[in-house]
Amino acid sequence: MASLVAGTHSSDSDQEKVVVGYCEPWSARAGDAVTLMASSDEPCTAEVSLVRISCGDPTTAGPGYAEEDVPVDLPAAVTLDHQPILPGSYGLVDLEGIRAITHLDLSFSIFPTRPQDGGAVVSLIAENWTAAVVIDDGLLFCRVDENDGDEIVELPLRGQRLTNRRWYDVRITFDLRAGRLSGSCEPLPTRSPGRNLLEPQSDPAEVAVEWGPTGLSALILAGTLAGGSYDGKIARPVLTADDAVVRWDLAQDMAGWALVDVSGHHRHGELHQLPARAVTGPTWDGSHQRWSDDPSQWNAVHFHRDDLYDAGWEPTAEVHLPADLPSGIYAFRIETEHGEDRVPFFVRPAANAATADVAFLASTATYIAYANHRMLFEGADFIKTRNRLRPEHDYVRRHPELCPSMYERHRDGSGVMFSSRRRPVLNLRPGADGWNFTPDTDINAYLERTGIDHDVITDEDVHHEGIDALAPYRVLVTCTHPEYWSTAMLDALEQWQADGGRLMYLGGNGFYWRVAFSDSWPGAVELRRAEDGVRNWQTEDGESYHAFTGEYGGMWRRLGRPPNQLVGIGFAAQGFQRATHFEVNEESNGPRTSWIWDGVDADDGRIGTSGLGGGAAGQEIDRFDTRLGSPPHAVTLASATSFGPDMVRTKEEFEGSVVYPVPDPYVRADVVFFETPGGGATFSVGSISWFGALARNDYDNDVAIMTTNVLQRFVDPTPFPPPPWG
Repeated sequence: MASLVAGTHSSDSDQEKVVVGYCEPWSARAGDAVTLMASSDEPCTAEVSLVRISCGDPTTAGPGYAEEDVPVDLPAAVTLDHQPILPGSYGLVDLEGIRAITHLDLSFSIFPTRPQDGGAVVSLIAENWTAAVVIDDGLLFCRVDENDGDEIVELPLRGQRLTNRRWYDVRITFDLRAGRLSGSCEPLPTRSPGRNLLEPQSDPAEVAVEWGPTGLSALILAGTLAGGSYDGKIARPVLTADDAVVRWDLAQDMAGWALVDVSGHHRHGELHQLPARAVTGPTWDGSHQRWSDDPSQWNAVHFHRDDLYDAGWEPTAEVHLPADLPSGIYAFRIETEHGEDRVPFFVRPAANAATADVAFLASTATYIAYANHRMLFEGADFIKTRNRLRPEHDYVRRHPELCPSMYERHRDGSGVMFSSRRRPVLNLRPGADGWNFTPDTDINAYLERTGIDHDVITDEDVHHEGIDALAPYRVLVTCTHPEYWSTAMLDALEQWQADGGRLMYLGGNGFYWRVAFSDSWPGAVELRRAEDGVRNWQTEDGESYHAFTGEYGGMWRRLGRPPNQLVGIGFAAQGFQRATHFEVNEESNGPRTSWIWDGVDADDGRIGTSGLGGGAAGQEIDRFDTRLGSPPHAVTLASATSFGPDMVRTKEEFEGSVVYPVPDPYVRADVVFFETPGGGATFSVGSISWFGALARNDYDNDVAIMTTNVLQRFVDPTPFPPPPWG
């Protein structure tokens, strides 16, 4: 490798960003190949190289940006052009070979969620013409056009505008012999007599048109051949061509992409750009909440114009990682006359290669949940809108086609339940965010400074491989905010701890939301924000169970597995004005934990009095609480309580609309240590801001000394004895 390069990089400037990329996969082993897809708003020539990122924090208050070039076989120069992103989910069915002689009949149900925006709801493509059921200014029409572009006829299907978020049955009939097109759009009854009064049934419409027998080509749900163009649900599609009836059951293959034909004609279709599944259909009556109990009530798909699973760009370059490449954080560095980009990914040791004793866990599920979040310029409950943005966030603002994160809502107001890494993720860049990835690289740099070898693995690795991904390691160090966890990930961590693993949880608000993965949609994460918790949206009625797994969504705390059970602490409060210090617990100087304080200057009873965010305790904090499963034998090493008025307990901590005392005893960050089975142990710091105090003064400070004491003892294979009463 080339020498270390420290300092800032050009993305720190105010230059407008025009070059972006993404790669596949995010996690690879040494010896594997990683593919880069890149685009430039202005065509140019680019130099692509591979770098290893030690610290991705370019701020002057931090330890300093540091990367090193890695000599690999990459093209000397590549040509970049603009590669467009075409968002919008849709379904496509190949109908080639089906021919109608006398008549065609197409029926389906719709639940528009932005009827004012219009768009193609369902399109039927024949040999010489295309019939599209479209919404225009809130009104529903069937438009038939010749495939050369000339319009044949337009048939109004309903005389009044569609009501937002109401089910309608739509039917289109093509009488090929008589030359007639007829259709109807009828509202389904609701449980509101008043609403039913406002939308009575209407008479079917009919118009003459000249056509004869025809062969069919395709059926498209929620769009045209150009892609998705409809916001809303579609259910119960049925196509009849003479005596052949093709019926699709949208409740089948819920975790996959197939539109399943249940008629026996094998006309299965495909879903594109990951629309929402496991959503209620027109027959849902509230008698069931779990879609797997009666799938027929979830026979619908929710399409959005701003769904995006895969940008679908052409590859720009591919690197074959050397088999002896050290594990770490790497990136494609793209340099052009118009600017640059760095596209990070994570490298594990080669298969069957020796591993380090320590693994740093990169929380890719959390990175995907936050992918291209718009909170900095659209605002959020806990973040103020900013006028001055880094180039990466300005690019997201200027390119809405990158589509939102799980912290936003779709254009139609529904929560974003699916997110994917198969697109440019602009906040997964060195220095782009003071949240997640960049702070996580500060911890990576800290581990490198200790001189203790460590590997980098990702939580997706843990999801797919389970305990096998963790078993080689004696010590696991988390990132700053490991918030999103699948069942498989949590199971593996629990088993690894039970087998004697030593866990260092160096963050806050971890292990909070359950997420799900599907092999049919690699690189995507599903989230259902059910019941309680700090959230910008909540799931719709009847839609709290994951499509990918059938599991109930929401917080692990509500699912019988609060983080306190594993790491001794759980999310307690959040506030972002300024971090504060921890007060040392004198009882922590006992024989079980006195070694943690070796060399730590805490004469005034405080640690972490300064840091990148003001102190070691802040942003989002975790509290020890035996009611939630914190092990009673845990030692509370230090606690923080002197927060500003913005630090308030989390939503799930409120039990009523009352005024809580100030200071609030439940607003507390705790640093804890406790022994686990098999000679293992756990150390948890209870604060996202810990990383900032850790990195202060080039990692020469009280928090760093304390953390290093724990790391060195955890690496020591000597078993931790159980507490005296254990």
